[in-house]
Amino acid sequence: MPARTYDDIAPHYDKAMRPLDRWFLARLRATTFRYLPEGARVLELGAGTGLNFVFYPTNAVGVATEPSTGMLRIAKQKQKPDRLRLIQSCAEQLPFKDNSFDAAFATLVFCSVAQPAKAFSELRRVVKDGGPVILLEHVRPSGLLGPFFDLLNLVSVPLFDDHLNRRTAEEAQANGLELIKVERSLLGIINLIACRV
Repeated sequence: MPARTYDDIAPHYDKAMRPLDRWFLARLRATTFRYLPEGARVLELGAGTGLNFVFYPTNAVGVATEPSTGMLRIAKQKQKPDRLRLIQSCAEQLPFKDNSFDAAFATLVFCSVAQPAKAFSELRRVVKDGGPVILLEHVRPSGLLGPFFDLLNLVSVPLFDDHLNRRTAEEAQANGLELIKVERSLLGIINLIACRV
């Protein structure tokens, strides 16, 4: 979604996500953090309202970025590790020097990134060689559900700029990340994608 749309939905976002987090997302968010090296300087892309903050270790060091002013305003009110900074930035143009981070992650972000190839290029630039990039994303499932998601995409993109049929693991690999592992949930709709720079 464009940042202005996220600004509009920001006050309602946590309430809308609560049932999904109870059902399965909280478990997958926690698993995402288990893929990150202990003591790493971490970059979170698209922190939204800060729903991941509760999963950070208390001694975490790094930066959480978010393009939406409305989402960032809510995230700033939430408890987070002392050494985690919040910065307004889009994934395609990160304001960090090369090799600034040991690892990076994003949860439910790449469906709405305008230019995924640029975002993956930026991740390769700011994460040190060999560093993990972990993505928890909803994607186009295989099999009979795939064409259905293609049809849904015809509605979701014009309304919310939310791409329901992205193939994020393949896009990450095509844009220079080494694909290590993909864990599929909910008939392949949700993927936990482990990559390496």
